[in-house]
Amino acid sequence: MSSPVLSVALVGGLHSDARKAAVERLLATVPGSVALHHDLSTAVRGTVVRTVRDALGVRATGETPLVNDCACCALREDLVPELERLADDGVTRLAVVELWDSVEPEAMAEVVAAHGGERLTVTAVMTAVDPALLLPYLGNSDDLLDAGLAAAASDQRTVADTWARQLEYAPVLAVVESEEADDEDRALLAQLHPTARRIAVEGPELGAAALAGFDVEAAAAAQHPACALLPQDADDCGVGTYVWHRSRPFHPERLYRALEDLTCAAARSRGRFWLADRPDTLLAWDAAGGALCVENAGPWLASLPDAAWEMVPPVRRAAAALDWHPEHGDCCQHLVFTSPGLDRDGLEQLLESCLLTDAEYAAGREAWKRLPPAFDSLLEV
Repeated sequence: MSSPVLSVALVGGLHSDARKAAVERLLATVPGSVALHHDLSTAVRGTVVRTVRDALGVRATGETPLVNDCACCALREDLVPELERLADDGVTRLAVVELWDSVEPEAMAEVVAAHGGERLTVTAVMTAVDPALLLPYLGNSDDLLDAGLAAAASDQRTVADTWARQLEYAPVLAVVESEEADDEDRALLAQLHPTARRIAVEGPELGAAALAGFDVEAAAAAQHPACALLPQDADDCGVGTYVWHRSRPFHPERLYRALEDLTCAAARSRGRFWLADRPDTLLAWDAAGGALCVENAGPWLASLPDAAWEMVPPVRRAAAALDWHPEHGDCCQHLVFTSPGLDRDGLEQLLESCLLTDAEYAAGREAWKRLPPAFDSLLEV
């Protein structure tokens, strides 16, 4: 006789009151549901506190020691065994994993998928949102460590970039009613993650969404800079999303000088871009809270030999085909800026001024590679 498969729904987000409200709603409306929560705030004492509860209250508590002085590592080590114990009881229909404030759902979904075997299946990933807090958190450049929300002493994330990733990874946003929220807040939420299903925490659909199913591999692919499904142009209630797409590469020095203005021009910006002195390298742009992260995301497909294309996921090849240029292949600029009060014209002028001029472009790739490497410090070369 095969063991029962336990459905696992991850509920995360830095909006802790909204997250707790979503979990309580699931416990109250899904029969046989149990919530599992690891409190990482106790890590300063050397342990992480685990709580298991249902709609009637706390069923069990326990502690797990830190792993390599990392509270999040301890969570990863403890999570799957605890879920397997819930699966073994034969009566738990849904395990609701309430993630601690700064824990990002992508890592936890992948842990459950990788180690849960045939016993556990991730059926939902939700981020809980209070629309009134959306912009304040997105503009908060404080380090998690300073805010008391770090998962390890070495955690260098900020509140803004952590919140942005929590929001954009989840296909379901559990939205609480908020008297402080206005139309601008709701428009910002819709534009930041237009493909997400937004469900009212107080409504009847949350329970069904928790059991609907989730594809971990597809979600990971959707986060890769080369094939991320970025927002489209939009303008509503004073909130704008501007999509800038070009095939000509950036001049590294001119772009570097413009980084501060570009980063501060929008509450959130992201995408992929192309530097003339690194013509084979796909670079990822990720900005929130006035801070920018630039990362090497590997080669453009155009720079790979034909034989290597068979090793590239189909979703990546499809994304490249959409951007394909007869001369440059998939090399391109694709940046998206979302913010209240967005200055589209100013952004366009600034971005265009950072591209190679006609004369620089005509000089060709070998000349481009000799341009000053202004991004070495950001890319830690």
